[in-house]
Amino acid sequence: MTDFNQKIYVAGHQGMVGSAIVLALKKQGYSNIIGRTHKELNLTNQAEVNQFFKQEKPEQVYLAAAKVGGIYANNTYPAEFIYDNLMVEANVIHAAWVNGVQKLLFLGSSCIYPKEASQPMREDSLLTGKLESTNEPYAIAKIAGIKLCESYNRQYGVDYRSVMPTNLYGPGDNYHLENSHVIPALIRRFHEAKESNASSVIIWGSGKPRREFLCVNDMAEASLFVMHLDVITYKSNITSMESHINVGFGSDISISELASLVKKIVGFNGNISFDVSKPDGTFQKWMNSQLINQLGWKPKIDLEQGLIKAYDDFKANYQVLRK
Repeated sequence: MTDFNQKIYVAGHQGMVGSAIVLALKKQGYSNIIGRTHKELNLTNQAEVNQFFKQEKPEQVYLAAAKVGGIYANNTYPAEFIYDNLMVEANVIHAAWVNGVQKLLFLGSSCIYPKEASQPMREDSLLTGKLESTNEPYAIAKIAGIKLCESYNRQYGVDYRSVMPTNLYGPGDNYHLENSHVIPALIRRFHEAKESNASSVIIWGSGKPRREFLCVNDMAEASLFVMHLDVITYKSNITSMESHINVGFGSDISISELASLVKKIVGFNGNISFDVSKPDGTFQKWMNSQLINQLGWKPKIDLEQGLIKAYDDFKANYQVLRK
């Protein structure tokens, strides 16, 4: 019988993924959900994290807190991306074990897979080749998070699981001009170009790379789905050295096609041009989601529907963003 009053800690509860997980938990009836802002709890500080877990004693943990950003941010702040993410993962996972947390879900990233991994990328392609150089520090940290969960499972018998989402977007996204991912960056550029009556919008790269995108609301539902899988079903579909599960949309789209779709949704009437002097990143990143599909989960929100939701969210928060 499900205990809807069990204490659940969502690390990163104000972020795009964390806030979506909180909403999904409440929708299912969970009422004892806790979170802390960065000012209230610095997850890179081991002493603060240990004190928090000792005092609050959560029964489940969703580890959605992370330092994230696009190509520019990863290239500019590589030390911060690897240090901050390693510290958050190590502190939270270890403190969870010390304080008796048996169930934890770690959220990784599709960038963990090798640059030349065959498409769509399967779970067993992890650590089979070199990573994309533009976000290698972030990827290394996320791989370490997966291996932390695997190692604590093997040594201590806990049930710490990992999900690897494809590129996420949606309500609560980061629309910063320099540090955002591709969809929020495109939404903001096209919106501001529309407002200023600009004749064109310049997109980084050639527009040819292909990416898969999943609405964050679907990702939240998938996270709860994986967390709630019974132990026998979960363990029969993974191994001790390959404990993560991909979560994708099921198809990809070129950056050029994506830009045209965002342009249409925003209502920008100018032209699109591509700055080929800027990096493209990996040519294709498409997740093989066969495992989670076979287990019974599939996404519900198509790309255009999701982009409309994302643009509505952007417009609702735009005045704050401009300050």
